[in-house]
Amino acid sequence: MDIMSLMKELQNIEEYLDLNWEGNFEAYLKLVKENPHIIRSAYQRIYDMIMLYGYEEYLSGGKKMIHYKFFDDVNCDGKDAVYGLDLPLMKLVNVFKAAAHRLGSEKRVILLHGPVGSAKSTICRLLKRGIEKYSTTNEGALYSYKWVAKGDKDLIQNLFGGQDEFTCPMHGDPLQLVPREKRTQVIKELNKEKPQEYRLDVEGSLCPPCRFIMKELLQKYEGDWTKVMKHVQVYRLVLSEKDRVGIGTFQPKDEKNQDSTELTGDLNYKKIAIYGSDSDPRAFNFDGEFNIANRGMVEFIEVLKLDVAFLYDLLGASQEHSIKPKKFAQTDIDEVIIGHTNEPEYRKLQNNEFMEALRDRTIKIDIPYITHLSDEVKIYKKDFGKEKLNHKTIAPHALEVASLWAVLTRLEIPKKTNLTLLQKLKLYNGDKIHGFTEDSIVELRKETIREGLQGISPRYVQDKISHALVACEKIHHSCVDGFQLLSELLEGLTHNSLISNEEQRKIYEELLGIARQEYEDRIKTDVQRAVSADEESLKQLFSNYVDNVRAYTQREKLPNKLTGVEELPNERLMRSIEEKIDIPESRKEDFRREIVNYIGNLTKEGRKFDYKSNPRLQKALELKLFEDQKDSIKLSSFSSEVVDESTQERIHSIKKRLIDNFGYCEESASSALKYVSSIFARGDPK
Repeated sequence: MDIMSLMKELQNIEEYLDLNWEGNFEAYLKLVKENPHIIRSAYQRIYDMIMLYGYEEYLSGGKKMIHYKFFDDVNCDGKDAVYGLDLPLMKLVNVFKAAAHRLGSEKRVILLHGPVGSAKSTICRLLKRGIEKYSTTNEGALYSYKWVAKGDKDLIQNLFGGQDEFTCPMHGDPLQLVPREKRTQVIKELNKEKPQEYRLDVEGSLCPPCRFIMKELLQKYEGDWTKVMKHVQVYRLVLSEKDRVGIGTFQPKDEKNQDSTELTGDLNYKKIAIYGSDSDPRAFNFDGEFNIANRGMVEFIEVLKLDVAFLYDLLGASQEHSIKPKKFAQTDIDEVIIGHTNEPEYRKLQNNEFMEALRDRTIKIDIPYITHLSDEVKIYKKDFGKEKLNHKTIAPHALEVASLWAVLTRLEIPKKTNLTLLQKLKLYNGDKIHGFTEDSIVELRKETIREGLQGISPRYVQDKISHALVACEKIHHSCVDGFQLLSELLEGLTHNSLISNEEQRKIYEELLGIARQEYEDRIKTDVQRAVSADEESLKQLFSNYVDNVRAYTQREKLPNKLTGVEELPNERLMRSIEEKIDIPESRKEDFRREIVNYIGNLTKEGRKFDYKSNPRLQKALELKLFEDQKDSIKLSSFSSEVVDESTQERIHSIKKRLIDNFGYCEESASSALKYVSSIFARGDPK
């Protein structure tokens, strides 16, 4: 198939015609009557957009949490998905909901506050891209209007500046053409006929040029509003940041080259010659960020770095929903205003007594760093997945330990003396630690002051992963393991400009030591499991252990398999397994009863209990089997270059298990075996 034929198949004429619908004012009123949602405010629209994607409820720390699926970025296959920030995003959506119900939040500037690289810009980007997409759907349809001369030469020459039509520069709602006193009754009827979750309304007046044209046409038709409406053509409005329709973005620049007209528009000197006066609204470009963002949203990047003159414009835009273009009256707007800033700028705002008015009109939402390990890992797996690495690979656990270190830098040292920082991280991540419950996590969260607002940015880790991948290519390696990655992270600390003092650098280096130990433990466990991954041997050991535990808890004896003579349960066997998972002598009876009760419950449910049913028991069995086998297979000889044929075969078999069962590649499997074997070569019993 040639490209033109393919394009013909892919195009959707029906969708194009739907998005470019035009009709007269009467046709628009029929659409509104059928679907009053068309006239929603910007806040109502953005709230409905988020809810359209659905949500999931779950419990965390005894609290009901909500995960909004919109922030998974399903439209772009998770490219900008936000992980681990369900609580801040719940607060943000609650602000949108309150604003949709007109409870006061719609009169505030939403300020996303947090450290660098905490996803503030990503959240804004998701909202902008989402509202663009939403405006192209049937659920998110909205409309604006333009004035048409319909061949009237007088209007073309004197009112529209030589053009046949004049499009509303603010993308206003067509219902604003209805006089306010009459519009109130229309809106009342709509809310009564089809009650909504929130009250619908179309607030505000026409923009200055549309107000001017309306006034001139009313004079032409001697006050007959119905005749004026014949010059109105309504069209489907599709929001687009690139086309500057309904979505605006403002970024601070050099104060000498930037003024507040970038927000509210400026005179068009060419049009003054056409219309004859600089006070004629048709000679004014209503193309500032506030103007073009009407009906949608505007993002202020690093909002608190703006000059004071810009911040004054924010006051009216938020509280009064109006802006003041130069030489014209207050102009109404309907848009979501979101800014984001880092902590130093926010502290300056707090300390500036002259900015009290802005502080009073601001809803601050903290966007911290992620403190859940599993969520941090998702960031790097998204950026460095297999499909993005071509022929290179990243060894198992490498991304996890880099994530672990990043999260450790963000946590505050627990006040409980019996809890380490690593244990705290694991508790937050949902791991079970003896002596701690869900309530313990709540207490740990409450005692923190700045947790998540400090530490290492994900960007730093991303940069170092990239460096490690490039470095391994230079030495003709195809795989980056955890040791290489941790070395990159350590080396980069010397040049990291966000580390303010030597003490902080030393703390980060110590935490890298913890991460390294965790990585070593993980690869040792993998090798141990690969060595002891004999399914039949594990099943046999498991069966033997369970038989002995049952007999022990029921005070019975077991027949010896060789002699048939009944004997007491094998205490030495049971303890050799239980000690592998740190079950003390004082708790052995409790643990054994737990196992027996668990087996009983599964049996009642019609399920079978095997060695994989209990992860702790599985780990203990694997460690026991490894201990029994490691001497017979001469593990310490793996680090030697000269090995006999049978040992070489055994090495190949273990390496294959690492590759097939644990996700290693040939290179990383060899490195893991070499590292673990070197430990045993040194005589390390662990």
